[in-house]
Amino acid sequence: MIGCSHHDSAVEFRERVAFSTEQIGTALDAFRNRFPDGELVLISTCNRTELYTTADDSGALGRDAIVSFLAEQHALRPDDVMDKMIYRSGHEAIEHLFTVAASLDSMVIGESQILSQVKQAYELACELGSAGPLTHAVFQGANHAAKRVQTETEIHRRRVSVPSVAVGEVVPEVFDSLVGKRVLICGAGEMGEETLRYLIQAGANNVVVLNRSLERAKTLAEAFNVTYAPWDTFLDQVVQADLIVGTTAAPEPILTRQQFESLRSRRKDRVLLALDLAVPRDFDAGLDDFPNLYLYQIDDLQAACQRNRHEREKEWPKAQRIITEETKRLLADLNHRATGPVIKRLREQAQQIKRDELSRLLPKLESLGGEPAINGEIEKSLDRIINKLLHPPLASLKEDAAEGHQKGLVKALRELFRLD
Repeated sequence: MIGCSHHDSAVEFRERVAFSTEQIGTALDAFRNRFPDGELVLISTCNRTELYTTADDSGALGRDAIVSFLAEQHALRPDDVMDKMIYRSGHEAIEHLFTVAASLDSMVIGESQILSQVKQAYELACELGSAGPLTHAVFQGANHAAKRVQTETEIHRRRVSVPSVAVGEVVPEVFDSLVGKRVLICGAGEMGEETLRYLIQAGANNVVVLNRSLERAKTLAEAFNVTYAPWDTFLDQVVQADLIVGTTAAPEPILTRQQFESLRSRRKDRVLLALDLAVPRDFDAGLDDFPNLYLYQIDDLQAACQRNRHEREKEWPKAQRIITEETKRLLADLNHRATGPVIKRLREQAQQIKRDELSRLLPKLESLGGEPAINGEIEKSLDRIINKLLHPPLASLKEDAAEGHQKGLVKALRELFRLD
């Protein structure tokens, strides 16, 4: 793996080496043409760009080659890229990918989006032919590891951003579903956008965005395919709303106790959930006095976030153990696959030598009057000799495989017995 992320690179550099979906396709095609025997899966998100490649023993596809390839895709000099990239190989690269897929390396630990991004990157590599046997095994293993972390720990169930807590934990306490509910988003900044994203994921399909700048309201609404309205319709929108979300930067409350009192009769005592995510507060604290109005303010939500962060920290060791277990399991499987063909070829070679020798020996024995039963015993004796001769090197080979081929016995056996 060669790449960079929010952990080690400034956003200015990440922007320079990021890939759009179209650029990823172009890069994968270029890679396949230049390195026909290599494999590549390219992950590019707003927080990371990572290239996962494989290389044979020739050394043609090493770190320098990948950095040069990456630099060329963005019309950069390799020297401008090399020192700013993180390099991992072998089990460290696999463990890193598993950690990324499980959202343990994300800016917001436990966010669900990264696993789908990893899967999309792998599927695109498969579609364009740049994935291969090793990347198939590793990325399928990453998906399995991430699923285990999701199901066996609480990390993904513990929301740690204010909008995610508001939508994921507070809304279900009041409404069974957001489908058909009238949702009013007040404010079109970052908090409003993040909240809107969670609301749509939760099923909201009747959303109105209000902002003092109508143009900003329109831009946000069109990005999520929802509606928008002028700010001066705010009180009329409150009358129709089932859920209102405050995310503005207004210095004074945008909805006071007196204002709500004046429009209560028009609402006919329908339940209203008010989520105040703004500082200063958007909704008068006195609103909490009204029946059928449930007000949650920023301090309530931040306290829930803090509790969830503590719970996530408790779950971290369990998640990390899963990643370690899955990395070891995959490495053992890959190492076993690497030794299998060598063992098979070595046994085939030994059996061929036995057959050649028997084809020369048995006719001579028959000419000397040898019994057919003796021929069978001779063949069994040769098989025992082969097994005894091969047992020590094959046992050492299996032990080396279990340790990650640190001694290089696979390559040594190929060369000693000329198995290639």
